[in-house]
Amino acid sequence: MRSGRLGGLLAGATALLLLGTGAALADGPPRNWEMGFQGAATAVREQMDSFHDLLLIIITVLTVFVLGLLVYVMWRFSAKRNPVPSKTAHNTVIEVIWTIAPVLILLIIVVPSFRLLYFGDRTPNPEMTLIAHGYQWYWGYEYPDQKVAEYTSYGVKDEDLKPGQVRMLSVDNPVVLPVDTDIQILTTAGDVIHSWAIPAFGVKKDAVPGRTNETWVRIDKPGVYFGQCSQLCGTDHAYMPIEVHAVSRAEFDKWVVEKVGPNPAEKPKLLTMTWDQAQARTKLAQAGQ
Repeated sequence: MRSGRLGGLLAGATALLLLGTGAALADGPPRNWEMGFQGAATAVREQMDSFHDLLLIIITVLTVFVLGLLVYVMWRFSAKRNPVPSKTAHNTVIEVIWTIAPVLILLIIVVPSFRLLYFGDRTPNPEMTLIAHGYQWYWGYEYPDQKVAEYTSYGVKDEDLKPGQVRMLSVDNPVVLPVDTDIQILTTAGDVIHSWAIPAFGVKKDAVPGRTNETWVRIDKPGVYFGQCSQLCGTDHAYMPIEVHAVSRAEFDKWVVEKVGPNPAEKPKLLTMTWDQAQARTKLAQAGQ
């Protein structure tokens, strides 16, 4: 009976702690007293969390084992218990074990590690592209598929913050991206090396002058996500944040039309299919089967 009450109290306390700290929430800024990583908003980030959990188990087991071994050695081979010390210099079995064991541990780690590296590298068939240009000290964004010309994104200064905006994270012109869409992200820079990084997406890609780097993201749920330049790029490095608004495809298409205007030189690529387009795609898929 007591153990049942204790378990209920612990569960209730844990729930209150999680609610109070905002743990496991993927969108929005970090929260006070939040523990652990920010919640995952992409499949790449979920695999990163799983890989971290595996490494945490391995590290914990090794640490406990080594600590126990040290305590045993201090007790078993103390001067009081061994007034005449052993003259043993080599032990073939132990030497073989401590050579093979690290190799086996590395083999256990390397499989999910390479799987994650290849999965997070790029998407073979992106549905759209975002180009992020790093400058001292702001970002420029371009949507080539949607014919959205590059626009600038500056961090909002403290004196200009509006209700709901976050100090040192909110920007004047955020990135707008659709959910449930394979998005190719290309990064480059116009002056020094920057780095486009958003923790909830599991994305961190350097923006290098004269070079284009590639990554990708598929956002699982709508929300507002924040990141920052994570490469030391000068005196205002801390003042070039990243703000992404993840919206539905229909909302994204509406934003594109507002951004491009009523008479673009070329028709922008919209992501929401009409009923006729959906039917045509279904027929093509059935014909392929």
